[in-house]
Amino acid sequence: METTWQHTTVLLNEAIEALITRTDATYADATFGRGGHSRLLLSKLGREGRLIAFDKDPEAVAEAARIQDPRFSIRHEGFRALSSLGPRSVAGVLMDLGVSSPQIDNPQRGFSFRNDGPLDMRMDTTRGQSAAEWLATADQGRIAEVIRDYGEERFAVQIAKAVVARRQERGPLATTAELAELVARAVKTREPGQDPATRTFQALRILVNAELEELQEALEASLDILQPGGRLVVISFHSLEDRIAKQFIARHSREVVDRRAPFAPPQPMKLRAVARIKPSDAEVASNPRARSAIMRVAERTEA
Repeated sequence: METTWQHTTVLLNEAIEALITRTDATYADATFGRGGHSRLLLSKLGREGRLIAFDKDPEAVAEAARIQDPRFSIRHEGFRALSSLGPRSVAGVLMDLGVSSPQIDNPQRGFSFRNDGPLDMRMDTTRGQSAAEWLATADQGRIAEVIRDYGEERFAVQIAKAVVARRQERGPLATTAELAELVARAVKTREPGQDPATRTFQALRILVNAELEELQEALEASLDILQPGGRLVVISFHSLEDRIAKQFIARHSREVVDRRAPFAPPQPMKLRAVARIKPSDAEVASNPRARSAIMRVAERTEA
């Protein structure tokens, strides 16, 4: 019997309420996941409304195919493909970042250190290099750099040394349990309640899926495709993503003066920061994975 992996959408109502400004417009769900936001958004749109969704994960695309609604379409692409939409073509862009519960809970996807499975971590399993393949060839310095920068792990050097030593002695790491055990031996202390492997798994997932680079590209694309008055809604789950979203909104929420031409009129701001929202205590109590979520909302200006 095939297992059905469940997902509880974080900040569901808050995100859609912030996103919708018109019910007859076109919207983009940049990260379909299991479709919680998309389904609620479709229920709020009128007959003329449209929703274009994106996702790299073939399982997410298969889930999207179950939505029988002529106003909806799905593209098997990462959200950097937002740039393929026309200028000023959408009234809202939603980005729900991170990993969905089905990806975490299914051991075969390799995202979780809690259940043993292949050390994969690719969101798009049809292309690209897995975490195991990367760890099998990367040098010690590069492994340490990735774990330090993407995982904010202070024991990155010790972990990288352990990975290379293991590779030389017994061959490359192949499973999530092998990596989790190796990290547990290399990390001597950890914050209460946090598994020693948490930061390393996060770092490798970000690397394998080029998450931060894609986020930067998607945010830039959103400026081009959003109509004046359109909303950008970004839900992040760790500090690296939130910092990028926060700095992007801040950078485009002020006028820019060209210092080389101080008497020229400043370039007008392109965004207006609207809100920063966190899950309620009730939502966190019912869905602990929501506890780190931060939602930032901005509005496209006329510029």
